[in-house]
Amino acid sequence: MSFPSAENDVVILDGGLATHLEALGCDLRDELWSARLLLENPAVIRQAHLDYFAAGADVATTASYQASFPAFVRRGRAPAEARALIQLSVELAIEARDEAGGGLVAASVGPYGAYLANGAEYTGDYDLGEDALVEWHRPRWETLAESGAEVLACETIPSFTEARAIARLLADTPNVNAWVSFSCRDGDHLGDGTPLADCAALFAGNPQVVAVGVNCTAPSNVKSLMGHISGMPIIVYPNSGEDWDAGNRRWTGISDPVEFGAAAREWRAAGATFIGGCCRTTPDHIRRIRHEIG
Repeated sequence: MSFPSAENDVVILDGGLATHLEALGCDLRDELWSARLLLENPAVIRQAHLDYFAAGADVATTASYQASFPAFVRRGRAPAEARALIQLSVELAIEARDEAGGGLVAASVGPYGAYLANGAEYTGDYDLGEDALVEWHRPRWETLAESGAEVLACETIPSFTEARAIARLLADTPNVNAWVSFSCRDGDHLGDGTPLADCAALFAGNPQVVAVGVNCTAPSNVKSLMGHISGMPIIVYPNSGEDWDAGNRRWTGISDPVEFGAAAREWRAAGATFIGGCCRTTPDHIRRIRHEIG
């Protein structure tokens, strides 16, 4: 499978990896989140990828979102072990893709805020500047660039400064393809308040960038956010529509896969080329997207 090359092409992404891992019985209450299972139970990650392919996804997004070198080192692992674990995240997705009979592997590049584990991936409230962010990301970036994944999924980026750092890393690795997807607080702005249009413009015309868009935002924000992206393929994979109650540390509301699928049909009609789900979406959500947009 290749990236969309015609107006009618569409790629269906997977849904929330951590959400499905929890449904498979995994306890992810840990600062490593789903990456914890690279240490403890890699087979269940492979199974989660297989379940999303069976539901109709064209893409397996790896369990490397929170699998940074500093996170593993903080857990007592040597840098060489960290590199092997990050590589393992891609190997598991490739194995699942091959067993499923085809598809793409997207190596997840989570934001610096995910490492902080304090919600900064939604606010962009960082303690590092652009140069430091480049160097923080570089070891994992270089590992994933050589991993065999077809694309790096630079996702949940909440900060204009971090977007500039990613643009620099892309320039340093000219043979790498990537998508860049931003974490947005409303229908117009990133988590740090930067207009999405300004961030999307950083990547306009870049032949390495297969799509620019949004994830980890409410479905109700998607069509407005899409209006701020032009001249490049658009990727959208929002949350389920439930709300996070930080005080009680639980999700509230009801997510209906049928409604999510109907919304996906509207995103496709509005021009989205890559469509899937993020937090709290499941194989059922992806199955409905496949049903609605084929």
